[in-house]
Amino acid sequence: MWPRLAGRAGRAVRRAAPLCLAAALWPACGPSTGDTPPRAASQLATTPVTLPDGAVIQAELAVTPEEQARGLMYRADLPEDHGMLFIGTRSSQRSFWMFRCLIPLDMVWMDGAHRIVEIVRNAPPCASEDPSACPSYGGKANSVYVLELGAGQAEAHGLEIGERIEF
Repeated sequence: MWPRLAGRAGRAVRRAAPLCLAAALWPACGPSTGDTPPRAASQLATTPVTLPDGAVIQAELAVTPEEQARGLMYRADLPEDHGMLFIGTRSSQRSFWMFRCLIPLDMVWMDGAHRIVEIVRNAPPCASEDPSACPSYGGKANSVYVLELGAGQAEAHGLEIGERIEF
């Protein structure tokens, strides 16, 4: 089930649907494909995401395998009202890691109906240059979508399993 996104974001999701990563391991900050410099956040399509408390997060969309592998790597900060939404093609168990991620994150897994099925709070960056030394987070519940927020945002907005996120 794809989210109902309008305009540029919706077209980007529909065009990239066949290319989406369906692997069991989705990196939060992504595996390295070399020492690639950070990309500008504005290069990704975005969509508003409304949390259960009514707060609106501007989420960058990670749709293609490349966008999902890159995730939030190399980001020095993430404003409180921003995040990244990983769009899956089917429900499966997805774990994330923090390789080459510079900031701690909250990760929120959702099913096809956008209901929260799992939350990891304050996942720390992995300082290792060896990706195999980085721990994985989550992946205990089947999900289609994952929303990453700056550490502390899940608690600040009172996110709980079973609640629905709108996008």
